[in-house]
Amino acid sequence: MNHSSDKIILIDGFNLLSRGYFATSFNKEPHELQRNQDGRYVNAVNVFMTKIFQLIREQSPTAIHVSWDGKRSDILRTKAYDQYKAQRNDLPEPLVDQYHYLEEILKELNVPQSAARGYEADDIMGTLAKRWGSEMKGKVVLYSNDRDLFQLIDENITQRVAKKKMEIDYNLFLFKEEFDLHPSQWVDVKALLGDTSDNIPGCPGVGEKSAYPLIRKYHHLDGVYQAIANDSLDTSFKRYKTKLINGEKLARISYELATIETEVPLISEIPLDSLALTFSHTDAETIMQNHGLRKPVSF
Repeated sequence: MNHSSDKIILIDGFNLLSRGYFATSFNKEPHELQRNQDGRYVNAVNVFMTKIFQLIREQSPTAIHVSWDGKRSDILRTKAYDQYKAQRNDLPEPLVDQYHYLEEILKELNVPQSAARGYEADDIMGTLAKRWGSEMKGKVVLYSNDRDLFQLIDENITQRVAKKKMEIDYNLFLFKEEFDLHPSQWVDVKALLGDTSDNIPGCPGVGEKSAYPLIRKYHHLDGVYQAIANDSLDTSFKRYKTKLINGEKLARISYELATIETEVPLISEIPLDSLALTFSHTDAETIMQNHGLRKPVSF
């Protein structure tokens, strides 16, 4: 059966929720944050749900799914590299409360949501995105500002990223045009550059001016180190040779940390038809009203 008209929106749950929280709580004390009639914090929940309804209206998806990170102490990347995201502070209590509240609301709406022990939302999104493209032959919209997800972009998968007051849809064409790379090479670039937000070390001393050209010329991280081993590294990169040699171990670790898992156990077994969008605008109106939340846009 041809499902090519099917489209799924995969939402990075905590990425959207935390952006909504910090945007609406800046310079505010907890007692100043918006609450509903039951006294529950809703400043971030309102942002989250408003965005979901907007995406449904704009994209007309046939399916939807919200992915959540597993417990931080269980994440496999942390076990492989104990400094991974080690700089992250504890989350504000009103944000944690809204995470649990949002889970309840999504359940009432029958919005599929998942977390997997040992894995992050990226991995769940990667698993479902690749499955949807291969099994359903349909389109995928990744909604997240996490640029790690760029590596998933292909003929079927697009990532929508919020920039300032607009949102940009990175498809295969736009990605190649902006970065002069294939999306699959994004992880090779990250292996050299690292990522301070996730505490991924990268290769010390190698920055954007060298990382992008190195991967464009040698295609992947292995290609860079093969050129060094063969003593065939282009002379234009001569001043980086020692840094690359000394930083190889960290670059290899960074590659593993930056690679999104696309075969997460259990997530690989979820029936894709169970992700169908089943609630109506009337359902959404009723549930939002019951929780003292913003009225949904029509869809």
